[in-house]
Amino acid sequence: MDIIGHRKIFYAVSGVLVLASIVVFVLWGLRPGIDFSGGSILELEFSGVRPDVQELKSATAGWSGGTILFTPAGERGLLVRTEHLSEEKHQELVGLISGSEKGLFVETRFDSIGPTIGRELKNRSFLSLVLVITLIVLYVAWAFRKVSRPIQSWKYGVVTVITLAHDVILPVGVFAFLGRFYMIEVDTLFVTALLTIMGFSVHDTIVVFDRIREHLKALKASDGFEGIVNQSVNETMVRSVNTSLTVLLALFAILLFGGESVGFFSLALIIGIVAGTYSSIFIASPLLVTWYGFDRRAGSGKY
Repeated sequence: MDIIGHRKIFYAVSGVLVLASIVVFVLWGLRPGIDFSGGSILELEFSGVRPDVQELKSATAGWSGGTILFTPAGERGLLVRTEHLSEEKHQELVGLISGSEKGLFVETRFDSIGPTIGRELKNRSFLSLVLVITLIVLYVAWAFRKVSRPIQSWKYGVVTVITLAHDVILPVGVFAFLGRFYMIEVDTLFVTALLTIMGFSVHDTIVVFDRIREHLKALKASDGFEGIVNQSVNETMVRSVNTSLTVLLALFAILLFGGESVGFFSLALIIGIVAGTYSSIFIASPLLVTWYGFDRRAGSGKY
């Protein structure tokens, strides 16, 4: 399969998806959960038919603790989001909800985070993403330090970061869309999903790069650097796809049968792993060939 020869098609597909994700993110941003914004969340499971939102608003009309947001979850579940609640206010709110006509329920979760802790978690999450990207660049440059021709080792690291950005931007764009139209929030689990996507993406990309390195050392291809890269991608493609499919099967099971909190976590992973598998095959290695072509035209690349 001539993946390298058709690389412009793959660049165009990724370019459209990444551009759309960036536009969505810039326009609407992500909807922060209580982990980042502070506040409280109750998760209730009703024993019978769940009350509609209007009925719940009527039952809590006398509430003095700020805005309440009701979000149905599944057939009988309900998520209740408010400002940061003390235990006293928490019990008061539960009492008001239980006063509705269909007020038989079990409280399955209650989390409350202050705004200061929320800001700290947001800052630490951002720093963790930056630190991981930096360490990945350094590691890839070191791992390929003995491969200096026809592409310098640091360029493998830069290409890896480009594919990482591709794999992270797509789920961010999807969740910005979901946050705008379906009130889906992001929390520390979403950051964990992004870090996991990075690790999976690097693992997949390194496998292909390592095969390229082996062929460069042995000079097994007779048609230059482009032929070596295309051969390496084809040799590792089935392995990458099969590995991703086994992971996706488990994630789809979690998405279908898990709760809401792990459901969106698995959705972010599904999007990221699909994007990572695509980028490791159709974006990362072709970018090496494109960069090599630029160097040759500039007179700095020889093979």
